[in-house]
Amino acid sequence: MEEKKKLNGYYNYTVVLTYLGMLIGFIGIIYTMEERYDQALVALMIAGICDMFDGAVAATKQRDEREKKFGIQIDSLSDLICFGVLPALIAYSITGKTYFGFLTGCLYVLCALIRLAYFNVLEEERQKVEIGSRSYYQGLPVTSVALLLPAVYEIGNKMPNTGGILLQIVMVILAVAFVLPFRVKKPYLIGKIGIVFTGIIEFVILLLGLGLEV
Repeated sequence: MEEKKKLNGYYNYTVVLTYLGMLIGFIGIIYTMEERYDQALVALMIAGICDMFDGAVAATKQRDEREKKFGIQIDSLSDLICFGVLPALIAYSITGKTYFGFLTGCLYVLCALIRLAYFNVLEEERQKVEIGSRSYYQGLPVTSVALLLPAVYEIGNKMPNTGGILLQIVMVILAVAFVLPFRVKKPYLIGKIGIVFTGIIEFVILLLGLGLEV
């Protein structure tokens, strides 16, 4: 019998971080449109932190099959906004909105979309035969851009003549890495601590180097 609900979707604590990350990603898009790139990059990094821990939060609740499938879909849709559209728009805007930047952005978003959709297919198949979370990813996770883009941006600031080219090259490399079928080990506690520590360093550099105007 179909469950009668007041609203479509799910609104318990297991999806709060995913929803929050998506909203922060959207705020980052607005900052990018206003050419406030430092704030946009900070938003990208915060969205990355939300994505890093939303799965762990969701795993604390006993969810039914529909809730699990909803979690997979909503996580990937959020990732497409935060780590697909937002980084592509940042890179396109920072590098002067060139024709090459436009093509690079299109390639990046397309590869991110394919990577996320394919992950959903693999994850639903895996959950039918396995219990618990996966131990590896196939292809570079799109969330990696939350660490890489701010770092490349800071390096590019020290290379005014070639920084834009470097950024576009990195975006192309990331796009290709999203769809290549190689395995990437999923980070656990130590790996996550290292990622967070690196993110904190980048965050401080952004604040000190550019200033954060609110």
